[in-house]
Amino acid sequence: MPENGVEFAHVSYAPATRRPILQDISLRLTPGATTALLGRSGSGKTTLMRTVNRLIVPTSGQVTVAGRSTADWNPLELRRHIGYVIQEIGLFPHWRVERNVGLALELAGKPSPRRVDEVLALAGLDSSLKERFPWQLSGGQRQRVGLARALAADPGILLMDEPFGALDPITRSEMQNMLRDLLQQVRKTVLLVTHDLDEALFLAERVLFLETGAIVADLPAAAVLTTDNPHVRTYVAAVRR
Repeated sequence: MPENGVEFAHVSYAPATRRPILQDISLRLTPGATTALLGRSGSGKTTLMRTVNRLIVPTSGQVTVAGRSTADWNPLELRRHIGYVIQEIGLFPHWRVERNVGLALELAGKPSPRRVDEVLALAGLDSSLKERFPWQLSGGQRQRVGLARALAADPGILLMDEPFGALDPITRSEMQNMLRDLLQQVRKTVLLVTHDLDEALFLAERVLFLETGAIVADLPAAAVLTTDNPHVRTYVAAVRR
């Protein structure tokens, strides 16, 4: 399996006091491509994503990363191989941009100001911004810093959970354009959780639809708007009404 391979084998997750959140999911992410997860709130999208970096441990089944079960990885080592971008960004407000971006390199004992400049440029930011604090940046700039941080250690896998959900439509569009261009350059295995159908079709080659913890559709992005799958047609109709 390629270094950036991710596979789910009969993965289920059911907290003791709640209904099952994931139900018998089996799939393999296409290495070097972007896969989008769509579905209504509570369908299990973020839970499935978090099994990849072991923030959530499946009740049954197995998640494999780079040919190894996540149960066999040291969690910290596993997460160093995976970039993670979230809507809330999670930057340290008392650290300058340079240290926020270089955190993964610092934790690995390989600080590199040059690499920080490289990933800031990839995310469309001027290196002069690295001396600023997060509160001195716009929302779009902070999200770009979060993306640069996720890329700093050059992970093979990138998890993105509603990364642009808090941005205004114009900034969101700019970020989507930047991200698509960036991903064409770096060719990561990307799992993107989003509620935005147009964003999924713009960024992803493959789209998965979840409903009550199960995959109800697995389609090439080009087939989403023409499929007869009733779950997908309902989702598209709700978005495009």
